[in-house]
Amino acid sequence: MRELTVDLFVTVDGWAKGTSSPAYFGYGGPDLDAWIDEQTCRPQVMLMGSTTYRTLAEIVADADDPASRLMTERGKVVFSRSLSEPLTWANTTLVRDAAEAWVAAAKTEPGDPLRVIGSLSLGRSLLRAGLVDRYRLLVFPQVLGSTGAEPPYAGLPDLDLELIGTSVLDGRLVLLDYRPMVTAG
Repeated sequence: MRELTVDLFVTVDGWAKGTSSPAYFGYGGPDLDAWIDEQTCRPQVMLMGSTTYRTLAEIVADADDPASRLMTERGKVVFSRSLSEPLTWANTTLVRDAAEAWVAAAKTEPGDPLRVIGSLSLGRSLLRAGLVDRYRLLVFPQVLGSTGAEPPYAGLPDLDLELIGTSVLDGRLVLLDYRPMVTAG
């Protein structure tokens, strides 16, 4: 069975974005860059919504670094009713059906692991559906308070998570690797 991982960058107070925050909340560093490169190099099918697709496709289109080239070569699935074909980013499949049904079916098929990057609503819907095998939070040492935007947990039911790993990047970022626990309902 294919594994589904959801990766999310958040501040200590749980925001996925700030109204005026720079990339990586201003906390980039060599360990973070290496971690991102390592994750990008692993076999995977990247899953995303239309907002993440538009953002990444624009960034990668003008980039000539190895990670961007690899992201272009990888299979990608974008769940959207607002985008239309042909999509500009190579190796991207547009799915208009419900993400939960597509992912549930894809997990039973052979192939590379599935990974959600940056798509908050997609990650939430797959968590609600019980389809996520690993939920990785990279926590940045910042409190955004009133400038926080995009609450990643809004609308989720209560979820218990089993901690399966931790690491510290650049002496200040904490990677928390969780497995959502199945509860008898």
